[in-house]
Amino acid sequence: MKVLGYSRQVSAFPGDDVDFLVSCDTEQYHADIVKLIHGDTNPEGPGLKIEPVQTGIDADFPGRVQPVVSGSHIEVPDHPKLRPGAQWTLQVMVAPTAPGGGVQGLVTKWEQSREAGHGLFIGEDGALQVWVGDGAGNVQRTSAGVPLIAGVWYLAVASQGSDGALTISQTPVVTVTNSRFSFATSWESTTATVTEPSEVRASEDLAVPVVMAGYVETTASEGSRQVIGGHFNGKLDRPRIHAVALSPGRAEGAVDNPRGNHVIAAWNFQEEITSDGIKRTRHITDVSRNRLHGRAWNGPARGMTGYNWRAKEQNFVHAPEQYGAIHFHDDDLTDAAWDVDFTLTVPDDLPSGLYAARLRADDDVDHVPFYVRARPGGEKKIVFLAPTASYMAYANDHVTLWAPLAQVFVARNPVLDQRNIVLSEHREFGLSTYDIHADGSGVAYSTRLRPILNMRPGFRHWLSPSLWQFNADLHLIDWLTELGYEFDVVTDEDLHHEGVDVLSPYQVVLTGSHPEYYSEQMLDAVHQYVDSGGRLMYLGANGFYWVINYDPEDLNVIEVRKGHGSNAWRCAPGEYHLSFTGEYGTLWRHRGRAPQRLVGVGFGAEGFDVSSYFRLAEDARDGGPASWMFDGIDADERIGDFGLVGHGAAGLELDILDATLGSPPETVIGATSEAHTDIYLEVLEELYFNVPGVSGSQSGQVRGDITYFPTPNGGGVWSASSIAYCGSLSHNNYDNNISRLTKNVLDQFLRDEPVPAGAAASDS
Repeated sequence: MKVLGYSRQVSAFPGDDVDFLVSCDTEQYHADIVKLIHGDTNPEGPGLKIEPVQTGIDADFPGRVQPVVSGSHIEVPDHPKLRPGAQWTLQVMVAPTAPGGGVQGLVTKWEQSREAGHGLFIGEDGALQVWVGDGAGNVQRTSAGVPLIAGVWYLAVASQGSDGALTISQTPVVTVTNSRFSFATSWESTTATVTEPSEVRASEDLAVPVVMAGYVETTASEGSRQVIGGHFNGKLDRPRIHAVALSPGRAEGAVDNPRGNHVIAAWNFQEEITSDGIKRTRHITDVSRNRLHGRAWNGPARGMTGYNWRAKEQNFVHAPEQYGAIHFHDDDLTDAAWDVDFTLTVPDDLPSGLYAARLRADDDVDHVPFYVRARPGGEKKIVFLAPTASYMAYANDHVTLWAPLAQVFVARNPVLDQRNIVLSEHREFGLSTYDIHADGSGVAYSTRLRPILNMRPGFRHWLSPSLWQFNADLHLIDWLTELGYEFDVVTDEDLHHEGVDVLSPYQVVLTGSHPEYYSEQMLDAVHQYVDSGGRLMYLGANGFYWVINYDPEDLNVIEVRKGHGSNAWRCAPGEYHLSFTGEYGTLWRHRGRAPQRLVGVGFGAEGFDVSSYFRLAEDARDGGPASWMFDGIDADERIGDFGLVGHGAAGLELDILDATLGSPPETVIGATSEAHTDIYLEVLEELYFNVPGVSGSQSGQVRGDITYFPTPNGGGVWSASSIAYCGSLSHNNYDNNISRLTKNVLDQFLRDEPVPAGAAASDS
């Protein structure tokens, strides 16, 4: 693709500025602003609907290539005390996860372009190495000579004595709980201390920073940051720098007690841990008297088990001294850090809605979406709550080409969008929380500050028979527009930061098709809205599922720790708590807040081949408590036996009623899906043992339940219970039973009269 971009803001009021950051490899590109209405290119549907709008942006801009440099690391600004003297020692506790992956910097003050400085590295041979270079062509690299073992903690020590001799030492520090192995017959094959004479001395005037988990590849030019190379994969804990050459034995004593006048710097990564998590996520504290603090870049994982973790405590906030490690990855990314190319001031008269900056270069087009909110006091009665946190969780996923079971998962060959291929070629655009890092660990953080190629109109997701997430939600935007409903939009970010006040002006809140990732603040706000009389239409499935939260230092970054459910990956022991807040991660269900407690239904089954349809339930027949939903629909009709997502309204992921998990007693079932294939299976969290009989043709649990229940103060909740549901809204020019059912519910919720009774009231 010749042109790509992202915006610094995702949600704005009229009058606010939205910055756009663009990379383009042609001489110029054209940018204008468009309204996004429908993004499905399926020939059976209404097709793309993208309308230009009048703003201050409609012009050609000069093209320039803006690179993305991924990989996490720490930088400590240059300081005279950090420049090497006649003798020095670098030490760190290290647990490499890819020691055979090439040269990786551990603790360095090294400029690669001049081969100047000194540092502690993992070399091409997979062993620890100490490097010194004078910048005049004289370089010495001394290796420990025996390879490190992935997942094992080591004490790594590099030093240069007053006589110039270089010493490198690697010593496994293995307990019954801290490493990949608890004991071995011998550690001799990976233990070594090597000393070599040297006449090379590092340049004392090298002005580059100390870098942990990398080294300076090229120094910064005016107006740009320096490029860091040699990114490390694995954990570091308790780095120290001394002004003397310490033996490995004396360095071991400085791991937990860095004392003496020779201590130049002693960084303790646990210093930022508070009882509420790590609020200063980028700060790195030097506990020595010199206070040479550093900064973390690109979001290395914090709140991670350290070299001394004992497995008794699972929450890092309770034992911070055992969580002094940071896990670095060479493919971490939290901010592409591009320069701004143009800024839109949102016109005062631009209605609330979903818009995009359209970027065109030659035949290539990119759309950078953003949401415009209604001015306070000017809200309409309906609001679409855009699940932007879930869009971030799925941002730029690579499952199609990386997961070996992807084709089994969908029971066919995935069809790749051009943008899937671009992402595969350009790994630097970062990962989703469905990916794993290059070292096999799960991706816990995702950022919005990068081009997100699967958050675009027209994107066809490999997982579903047609669309997924952002583009699938345009099915609902299109239906509201075509049927003439006036509505506003707000985002998950708005809800997280402003709470229930974001929703309070509205009579009806509509969710997207898959609002899966929720912070505690967001969940509380939706609960408060419904409890205070709000009316919620949950138009999807597998919602309110994963626990997330936002980076307190950068609200464009989310974190999730996965485990216990249907997972793309699982956390390592002791690492299930969010670093941002300290709260227990994984599923809301495992924190006692199953989605059934909020919307009456929760995740029950999934399958990704074809979708099916719903049948009326008993509650909806013969004047039953759910019959009002189906006014104008014959009792024997197949409901949603059509659609753009797998040719049915019941598909992909399905929710079911479960009173044991919190479905309210007043809940009525309007319709239930049937005839799912055996590709559909019950979700893992519902199973205690692996047993036959859990697939679509065998298990009654493989279904979706369309439900409704009233709530206090005149509120109500209606749930569609299928991710595929909105894909059926436009069938037959919007004249179909899914469209009618949705309209019946929305119109009922918009009336200024009490909502219909639920099951308990009807029975009484």
